[in-house]
Amino acid sequence: MTWNDTFIALFDRCVAVYQSGNHDFENYYTPADLAFLASIGHQPREFFDFVEDFCGEGEPSISTALLIAAVRRDYFLVVQKGSASDQVLTRDEVPGFGEELKGMAYLPRIIAKGRAKLRGELDPDIMFGCGGDRHFLKKHGDIHPADFLRRLWAAGTDDDKIATWIQQQQA
Repeated sequence: MTWNDTFIALFDRCVAVYQSGNHDFENYYTPADLAFLASIGHQPREFFDFVEDFCGEGEPSISTALLIAAVRRDYFLVVQKGSASDQVLTRDEVPGFGEELKGMAYLPRIIAKGRAKLRGELDPDIMFGCGGDRHFLKKHGDIHPADFLRRLWAAGTDDDKIATWIQQQQA
């Protein structure tokens, strides 16, 4: 029950490496680090993306990165039974920025990215929790990205359920 401590220590170490000027994440991780990330269903690039955004923009915070990782880890262990998916959501498959659901632009995009995040299927060039995602979630009720993922998991494939929940957050 110490995976969270390992996550935080790795995050802190990667932040120090990034801040020292090394932005090549390919050499950030030891074999033990890579095994740890695989054990929680996390990809090395998506871990780096959180480090990079934190160092450049101050968010997501380490606690947010940990909470998002916790949702992914739970999904990985419970639903996927510790077995990684071999599918990948590519840039061409992600809905556009302006696509709408129930009048909310960007919602189809963040739903697709969130589901792919849950399943560990994001292309390395796509990030769940990027600036666009954070902006959308803040604008629509200051929703925490980890809460969004948990609601998405609970809703299954029902996009309308997510849209209705987001509308309720704004009320």
